Amino acid sequence: MAAGRALAALLAALLAASAQREGPGQKSSEYVWSGSPLSCDQGGISDCPGLFLELWVKLSAAHHCPFFTISLHKADNTTVMIKLRPGLSPSCRIHVKNVIRSELKIKPGENVTFTFTCRTPEKYFIAEIQKNIDCISGLCPFGDVHLYPPGLPRLNRTYIWDVKASTKAGLELKFSTSWLRQIEPGETCPDSISYNINSCIDKATVNIGTFCRNGSVSRVKLLGGVVMSLHLPWHSPLTTSGFNIANRASIKRLCIIESILKAESSITLMSPNYPLGFPEDELMTWQFVIPPNMRASVFFHNYSLSNCERKEERVEYYIPGSPSNPEVFKLSDSQPANIAGSFNMSLQGCDQDAQNPGVLRLLFQVVVQHPQVDENVTHLVDLSKETNMTVTIHLEGWPSHVPLMSDPVCLICKDPRTCDRVLTLTSGAVYRISFLCKDLSRLRITAEKGIGCMDIRWCQGKIYSLSVPKTITQLPIQLHKFIWKLLATDLINVEITSPFLKLQQRVSEQRCNTSYSYRIVSAAPETKMNVGVFCPGGSIEKIQMRNNITISLETLGKGFTNESIPQDLQMSFVPHIKDECTFTVSPNPKAKVYLQTPNERYGLPPYVSVSWFIVVPSKQTARLGFSKDRMGLACETGRAYINIKEETPGAEEIVRREDELLPQPRNMHHNFWVNVSNCKPMDKTQLTLQFWVTFADKKIDLGIILAVVAGAGVLTAIGLTVYCVKKKKKKTQNPMVGVYNANVNTQVPGKKGLFRKGRQNNESHVYAVIDDAVVYGHLLKESNGSVAPEVDVYRPFDGPIGSLPPSPPPFSFRKDIKRSSNTEEEPLPLTDTDQDTYTFAHQKLGQSEDNGDANKKNKGDTSVPLLEKKEQDGLVE
Repeated sequence: MAAGRALAALLAALLAASAQREGPGQKSSEYVWSGSPLSCDQGGISDCPGLFLELWVKLSAAHHCPFFTISLHKADNTTVMIKLRPGLSPSCRIHVKNVIRSELKIKPGENVTFTFTCRTPEKYFIAEIQKNIDCISGLCPFGDVHLYPPGLPRLNRTYIWDVKASTKAGLELKFSTSWLRQIEPGETCPDSISYNINSCIDKATVNIGTFCRNGSVSRVKLLGGVVMSLHLPWHSPLTTSGFNIANRASIKRLCIIESILKAESSITLMSPNYPLGFPEDELMTWQFVIPPNMRASVFFHNYSLSNCERKEERVEYYIPGSPSNPEVFKLSDSQPANIAGSFNMSLQGCDQDAQNPGVLRLLFQVVVQHPQVDENVTHLVDLSKETNMTVTIHLEGWPSHVPLMSDPVCLICKDPRTCDRVLTLTSGAVYRISFLCKDLSRLRITAEKGIGCMDIRWCQGKIYSLSVPKTITQLPIQLHKFIWKLLATDLINVEITSPFLKLQQRVSEQRCNTSYSYRIVSAAPETKMNVGVFCPGGSIEKIQMRNNITISLETLGKGFTNESIPQDLQMSFVPHIKDECTFTVSPNPKAKVYLQTPNERYGLPPYVSVSWFIVVPSKQTARLGFSKDRMGLACETGRAYINIKEETPGAEEIVRREDELLPQPRNMHHNFWVNVSNCKPMDKTQLTLQFWVTFADKKIDLGIILAVVAGAGVLTAIGLTVYCVKKKKKKTQNPMVGVYNANVNTQVPGKKGLFRKGRQNNESHVYAVIDDAVVYGHLLKESNGSVAPEVDVYRPFDGPIGSLPPSPPPFSFRKDIKRSSNTEEEPLPLTDTDQDTYTFAHQKLGQSEDNGDANKKNKGDTSVPLLEKKEQDGLVE
């Protein structure tokens, strides 16, 4: 009772406040009602509903909540249902005849007045207005369909027209000039006004689709009955339905959808029940009305097939002027394009497997555009001599960016009726393609070619050119990327060379200024490594890598088709190499070259070894330096090393570990190796190393030059004296026999850097002046054979000059070379360390004492004093 009195007092206070807001002219007697105003004899508010309802009605009137009256004629066969939105609490109610309720149903023939207990009922309530139309037993109401009844509250409204019709006489719905545009399930219309069309055949219902206003769909013909729905938001000013029932006609198929396209445009349509299955063994048709000066193209964007037991799912086209109407296509085929004039397209289902029916669905696009200026201009793409190659022409950004169906149309055609936004050509054929595109700069080319070797016996020695075929560069389209996939077995490696242009590694200090670059990625079974980005015009002659390699030529601008510098990248398959990757670098003597370990972004993979062989010109001195002081990593297992070694006899090897300082810049006088070997780094550390190489002319001491010239003069004088004296020797003298090399080099031995050829290729160890007794010793052999030459072999150096990179030292190793790493090293003196074999003939026992001494000198001493001694012996005689 106390609660009832409190609520009544609250209502009375609210009414009094409302009366005060009305102004002084408002009479308070308007708020007096019959009965006890603030009491109920039974005690609680529930015991006096009449009082409560009367208070509520007065309060609603005080707050200007309007009353609505809806009158439904029985002949209209219309029902109105007002109900709460799903999921909302009943914070607002409907008041009808002193009754509070949460929903209201008004049947045909009823007249109802009601109001809401809140001022914003559109937030809580929706209205459904359903009209049943019988076109089977009675006359069908042809003509415009009106929005009935009038006077509805401003709520979200759904009008439903349920039209019953015979399957022998279908219905035609004709839409006003705004027409309709089909949308996908879940999509909303910009103005929130949408239509939904369902076909009813017997007891089965098929959803033809959901549509927005302002489209191209002008008519829909349906077999049997139809349930048409119109959804209007509460604020919509629309007063007409926007369609009419035109007539009845037998169509002998599920439905026919007519679409009229007047200008350049793109429309999207779906099969009934999309994305659910198209009804089994059904047939439907789309009719497209195209202006005679336009061209239409059809593209299937999403489809799936059911499991057919009988017949076959297909698409049929009736195209004006076609010699083979209907033209039949599979859903997986490229659909007709560049169609002139109006045409029909039909979708035919099949008898499905009852146990596993599958789903037949289709979403497609029709594009209408003006004929292109160059539609009759064809471009030849000859791939007949290519193997394992594909060429894809596509819009910019593909495949990461798939063009929207609303984007401006740009089509590629391989024949007048086969066009698409993306066209792929395969090797072994010749194509004549054309473009239906106003702006060819939006198109790109991506090509891919595979080269493989499974047996080195068939591949070794063969050189493959990695250049873009001219048939691609001659197209009026920019090349985006050309990819070579080089495939080999575990024991076969790939060697990439650029003999003329050479390659430059792209680093932050060394950018590419060409119109293209190469991205090289090694894909060994256990190691995937981005070797780096390289562009033409550098110092890297050769790169050797293991296993499978991907090389991508990527264009950096629009000028690749007009590139004046020819490509010269080549590759070959070679036997197994030691390191994961080896670079041969032959820098320009005037350039500063930057080189960097592969996999810059993620660091060198664990336990991977990479080497660089740097060629130093003969008259140059190289200076090697590192871009940072330390490697910058910590090893979890193993150790990381840097090894530096010149390729010269007796050269010391410089070794640094990951926990040591890197070498300071130093001079290198000969070709040298740089090797980097990684450990297994700890988390958040990685091995990324960069070093540089510069060159300077060697500084030659003037005193050394004078000494060499003087020495050459002395040797020449001694040689002439020896020649003159030896002519006077007696023929009875026992000769010393030697082998003479007629192809000699008379240049005096000196520093290695003064020779143009390498140590193994010159003849600095061959003397130009030899005793004539040695030269002609083979003519002095006596008839009894007492002067038979004895042969000996002279090898002054134990091992060959290195041709492989230095190996990383074992766990226990020499910390550094003997010399200080901060001092610049002078070039080592030239020594006879060649692998050439020196052969001499000796007299047997019984020869003269002098000749015996000479033989000893020939056997072990090849210096100039030997000639001086022989000259003294000749003068004495």
